[in-house]
Amino acid sequence: MTLAIGCGASADRSRFDPALDGLSLLAVDPGVVLPGSVLVLEGRSFVGAPWGEPALVVNGQFDNGDEQYEVRFRTPARFVDLQTLEVDVDEAFFDLLGSNAGEFSGSLHIEIDSAVDSERHASPALEAELSFRSHLTPTLGSLLDRGPIYVNDHITVAAEGLLLGGNEGQSYAEVTGCFVTAEVGPCQPIEGLEIPVTPATPYNRSEASFVFSPDIAGIEFGRFEGQVKLRNRHSSERIEESEARNVVYELSETTVFSLGPAKVSLGQFIDIEGAGFVENGPEASTILKLTGEFTPLKGRPTTIDLILVPDFVEGRKLRYTINEDDALGQLLDLRSTKGTLAGTLVAEISHKGRSVSGQPLEFSIGLAPVKQVIYLNFTPQYLDALRAFGLRATDAAIRDRVAEAVRRDYRTINVDIRLEEPSDFSLYSIVDIGGLDPNGLGLLGYDNTPGKDSGNERLHDHIGGVNAATQEDGFPGYGGVFIESLFVFSEHPGDFAPSVSAADPLFDEIFDSFRPDRGGSPVRAADLTGGVAMPPDGFGCPATERTGQIGCASWTLSNLIGSTISHEIGHSLGLANPDGGNSHHTSNAPNRLMDSGSSRPFDERAELRGAGPGEFCDDAYAYLRRILPTDEADDFAGRPTCF
Repeated sequence: MTLAIGCGASADRSRFDPALDGLSLLAVDPGVVLPGSVLVLEGRSFVGAPWGEPALVVNGQFDNGDEQYEVRFRTPARFVDLQTLEVDVDEAFFDLLGSNAGEFSGSLHIEIDSAVDSERHASPALEAELSFRSHLTPTLGSLLDRGPIYVNDHITVAAEGLLLGGNEGQSYAEVTGCFVTAEVGPCQPIEGLEIPVTPATPYNRSEASFVFSPDIAGIEFGRFEGQVKLRNRHSSERIEESEARNVVYELSETTVFSLGPAKVSLGQFIDIEGAGFVENGPEASTILKLTGEFTPLKGRPTTIDLILVPDFVEGRKLRYTINEDDALGQLLDLRSTKGTLAGTLVAEISHKGRSVSGQPLEFSIGLAPVKQVIYLNFTPQYLDALRAFGLRATDAAIRDRVAEAVRRDYRTINVDIRLEEPSDFSLYSIVDIGGLDPNGLGLLGYDNTPGKDSGNERLHDHIGGVNAATQEDGFPGYGGVFIESLFVFSEHPGDFAPSVSAADPLFDEIFDSFRPDRGGSPVRAADLTGGVAMPPDGFGCPATERTGQIGCASWTLSNLIGSTISHEIGHSLGLANPDGGNSHHTSNAPNRLMDSGSSRPFDERAELRGAGPGEFCDDAYAYLRRILPTDEADDFAGRPTCF
C-alpha cells in the first residue's frame, strides 16, 4: 500500500487521439469466406470502446458468376486487442455483399470513430482478394496412410475445402475398419467414427490433422486396417463428403522418451515427452510409476516408489507439476531441499477397463529451492492511462525499464520477473498494472491478497482484480498498481488526482510538455525513429530538447511504476514486518522501499536529484533471502537498517 489519495478521472483528456497514430490494416483472413466465418483483421493501433468504434470498409468489385458489380459498404468490427479486430460474416454481411457466393477484388481499410477527439480516423487501404462460398466440399489429397503410429497421434491430412470450426461448421475424419491385437485374433470391426479435423494453422483449409483416438481401436498394440474420408458438417446442417482412402497402421506401445528441464523447483512443470498417452477421464487415464532415490546435497538418500498423476497435453506430451499435495510433495521438502532425483519412470495407460504399461525410462533430474515467479500484467487500462501522460507511444520501452527496475530491487533474491505470462510454471504470482484506482481512494498500489503471507506459503498471489475476502474484512477490494494516481505528485493534477502537499514541481517539468490536458504534445511514432533514449540515471533530467525529454519522462514514469510494483510484491511476500502486524516500517528514513507512502517522496521513487532508488532494509532483505534463497552472494552492503 502506498500514498492513498481520493481520486477522480475526467472525460475530456485530449484534443486529439495519439493512440491512433500509425493506424493500419496489414492482413485479412481467411481468404475463403463462408456463412459463419469470422474475418480476422490484423494491423496496428486499433482501439475499442470506450475510446473508439472500429469498422471495416469494403470497396471493390464483386463477381458472382453471372454479373460483375461494384460494392462499397461499412460494417462494424469487434475490438480484440491493439493488433486485432474481427468481423462476423453473417446474413447481414452477405446482404451488403449482394450475393452468397463469388469473388471480391478491391481494397479494405479500417475506420475508427474516436471518442477522444470526435474525429473519424482511417487506415491506408489494403488491396485484397477474397472468395465467398455458401458451402465447401472437402477433397482428400493425401494423408499418412501407413506405418507405425501411437494412440492419440496426429494423422496429417492434405486436402481442400476444410471448415475452420466455430459458426462455419466442423470438418471430420470418418474412420472405419478393423483391428487385430499383437496377440493375434479375429479382426474386430470398427464402425464409422467421426474425429474432428484441426487446421494446421488458424486459417488453413488445406493442411490439417485428426487424432487417432483410443475410441477407434483401443490402446493395445496391434494392426489397424480401414478407410478414412472427410466430412464437412456446415452450420446450415448441409453435409459434404470426400472420397475414402485406404489406411494401414501398426499401433505401437506407449513409451516415454525424455523429461525435462534438467532442474526444477516447486510449482514448475516437468515436461514428459513420449507417445501413446491418453487423457485422464471417467474411462481413461495415464499415470507415471516412479521408482528410485532422491539424493540431497547434504544428508542421506531417500528411497522413492510413487505413483504420480500428470496432466495430459497431447498424445506425445504430459506435464507434471512439482507440488506439495501429492506423494512426492509429502515425502520431500520441496521448498528448501536441493539434490538429485534419479530412477526409472514407466507410463501406464488405461482405457475402458484395459491397461497397458510402457517401456521404462532411466532418468535423473535436479530439484532446486523454491523460486517466486511473478508476471507483470500490463492491462488495457494501463495503456489507456499512458494517454494521459502523453506517453502511449513509449509503452514498450516503459515496460522493459519497469521490469529492469523490479529485477534490480530483488537482486540476489530468488524472484523471477516476467513480462510474458509463464508457460513453464503453474504456480506464479500476478501483478496487474492498471490505470484508475477502482477503489475510489487514489491509491498508487494495493496488495489485496488475503492476509499477510509470512514465509511466502502462497506462490500464486494475484495482486489485482477484486478480492471479496478483503472487502468483507473492511479493506479495499481492488488490487494492483494504478498509474493515474501518480498525478498526485503534480502541482496541477487536473481531474486525475487531488492537489496535496506531496506534489513536486519537478513532476510537472518532466511531464507537462507531453500532457494533452496541459497543452503538451504527446509522443508520436515519428518521435521514436531512433527508439527511446532513456538516461543511465536521473541526473540529466529534466532535459531541454525533445529526444531527451521523452527519455526523461519515460525513465521517470517507469521508475515510479517499478518502485510501486516492488513495494506491493514485498507486501505479498510477507513484508514489512513478517512476524508482526505492521504493514510498513514505522520510522521515516530515506530509500527504504517498504516505508509507508507518505515517507517515500517523488524524487526517491523516480530516482531523480540523486535520490533513490528505494531498497529493502537489512532485516527485510535477510527475510527475503531466507524464504527465497539463491546461490548468489548476499548484497547487504549499503542497505539501510530497518529500525
